[in-house]
Amino acid sequence: MSAAQKEEKSVNIEEMITKAVRKIGGKKENELCKYLPMKTGGYMHHFTLRKMKVKQPQDLSQLLERFVINSDKLTVVAPKQRAARGSRKRRDHMNFTRNQLERMLNIARLAGDKEIITILSPRKSLATCKRELIQSIRHNKIDQDLWNGYVEAVNAQQMMAEMMMAPQA
Repeated sequence: MSAAQKEEKSVNIEEMITKAVRKIGGKKENELCKYLPMKTGGYMHHFTLRKMKVKQPQDLSQLLERFVINSDKLTVVAPKQRAARGSRKRRDHMNFTRNQLERMLNIARLAGDKEIITILSPRKSLATCKRELIQSIRHNKIDQDLWNGYVEAVNAQQMMAEMMMAPQA
């Protein structure tokens, strides 16, 4: 396609857009989007309008003629239905009641599965871990789970402190 033909098509599409904007009583070409339906539903996005203006001016001019210029009654296209907010949350996790968690924790303890026990055990604060560890020491009891919980709480607190002290990039 020669430069003259491209120039002629761009002038033609510009005239068509100006004519259509006048007919809808708008001020900007983006206002045309609401009158141009898409195959996927809803009206045309303004980025698509700009892209078609450059890459597919023939298709855009056909759409403008059909839905705006040659239309007796202009109709605004309803927007495309969108998913509700929060509907894209992951739904593959299960919610358990407190009793169900306690039962599963007891089953894991009976089976001796340390990994599942640590996953299902509720997270304790550092102060709670310290208190329970000191009580077990006073009663001359050794509880590896309490110690592991204490170490985990201290590590978590140190990581938080390091994150707060780290310079912001």
